[in-house]
Amino acid sequence: MPHSEEIHMGTKWFAACLLGLWGAAPLPAGEARPEATRSAKVTILSTMLTDTAGIGEWGFAALVEAGDYRLLFDTGERPETVLRNAEELKIDLSGITDVVLSHNHGDHTGGLLALRQAMAARNPAALSRAHGAQGIFLPRRYEDRGETEGNPMLALRASYEATGARIAEHSQAEQLAPGVWITGPVERRHPERNFPRGGRVVTPRGKIEDTIPEDQSLVIQTADGLVVVTGCGHAGIANILAKARTIVPGVPVKAVIGGLHLLDADEQALAWTAGQMRDAGVSHLVGAHCTGLEALYRLRTLLGFDRRTAVVGAVGASYSTATGIDPRWLAH
Repeated sequence: MPHSEEIHMGTKWFAACLLGLWGAAPLPAGEARPEATRSAKVTILSTMLTDTAGIGEWGFAALVEAGDYRLLFDTGERPETVLRNAEELKIDLSGITDVVLSHNHGDHTGGLLALRQAMAARNPAALSRAHGAQGIFLPRRYEDRGETEGNPMLALRASYEATGARIAEHSQAEQLAPGVWITGPVERRHPERNFPRGGRVVTPRGKIEDTIPEDQSLVIQTADGLVVVTGCGHAGIANILAKARTIVPGVPVKAVIGGLHLLDADEQALAWTAGQMRDAGVSHLVGAHCTGLEALYRLRTLLGFDRRTAVVGAVGASYSTATGIDPRWLAH
């Protein structure tokens, strides 16, 4: 089914909304790529499943380590979840400056302010630079809420920036560190509809369908291939993988970690998705948050993976270029 023009959400209009960045270089097509990071590790700090450490919730957050560079990807839903889970996992977030927000939804942004306040008490620069993609501040309306504002980022931005922090809005892929990229808004090349129905975005052209246009992911270039971290994957994992391979051409995607919003996908959609992942070279999958339990296991079967290479993500579970997937005890 082809996309409607609304899915692109007024690209030309959005281009006028880009805020200033902190020296991050744009991604001109075809330019030489930076050297791959020597190592990468992604550790889940918020999701529904947990076992011997931490608390679960409907949300997502992950610590990303690429060489000496560390960032926080999403912040969970409840203010205390990532704080408590990081403490129980003996992870210190106070040395991290950058936070990547995958999209506006509260289950990915709800912990931002509490985390900033707690960590700033130890280090004034901690979690002081947040990165969203173009459209993250658009007003939202939902059928069941009338004209009530549905985008939590509008109020959160003011509170967060009152602490001395800043949020940048990116219109394209940007390099945050050697080998580490945010995708910015992901082009919807394939007709995936991995986003909730019933939402509307308020634009100068009127209210149009909310396809979560700002949905962005993280791409890490390693010697073994690309590692892709997703929040909810509202842009569609096939579209995200295509974007990743545009950012770093000619390099397969080795691992995908995060939410893929496939919990409602039927068998046909899952088979198609598996084919797209196979074509991209994916060999490791940690499906957390909104991926869906049945969807994860169906993908594992369809891709020919096993319990070493595809697991349901739990709090504390990780993927490392050195050791592969560590699912912890409950999901092993």
